[in-house]
Amino acid sequence: MVAEKSNAVTFKVLQDATKPEIKAAVELMFKVEVKGVSVVNTKGKTKRFGRSIGRRDNVRKAYVTLKPGQELNLSGEAA
Repeated sequence: MVAEKSNAVTFKVLQDATKPEIKAAVELMFKVEVKGVSVVNTKGKTKRFGRSIGRRDNVRKAYVTLKPGQELNLSGEAA
């Protein structure tokens, strides 16, 4: 997910990932400068499947804000 207004990108990350690890990974993978990282833990919902009750997984999202002038290249092509 890319938010144009705040130059932020959303990633689904591992539950035990820390902010410095996320920042380093994004900078390494996409070769951009990261301004900041915010994380959100979302609890999984309980859902019914007929008679049985199941549960969705917990999700940890990382909102990565890029420095001005930086852009994420999601196509994978080298610029």
